[in-house]
Amino acid sequence: MSAVAAPSVEIKVTPNAAKEIKTFMTSEEDLPETAGLRVRVVPGGCSGFQYSLNIEEESKTGDFIVEQEGVRLFVDMFSAQYLNGIQVDYTSNMMGSGFTFENPNATGGCGCGTSFSA
Repeated sequence: MSAVAAPSVEIKVTPNAAKEIKTFMTSEEDLPETAGLRVRVVPGGCSGFQYSLNIEEESKTGDFIVEQEGVRLFVDMFSAQYLNGIQVDYTSNMMGSGFTFENPNATGGCGCGTSFSA
């Protein structure tokens, strides 16, 4: 009988993104130690899927919990298939600032950078 490895998800958070996530979480009042950032994929956007980021007080049953750069990320099973190997960054330039996603699973995207197809 061979052992089957448990599924996992790998997400890379850059130092810039981690700093911004920590700043945002610190500004939220009364967050418990179990709090983290939910990273998920939802239907929508101009390419079929879009990224969603929300602060949550705790993980849900079945979530993958990823610790990167001192931040805790929650990823649901559906989103994990689209987010495995992704890099989350935070950029600021003359055009504005915000989170960016480098997704090796995306087969297409759009100019806004927050929507993709797979």
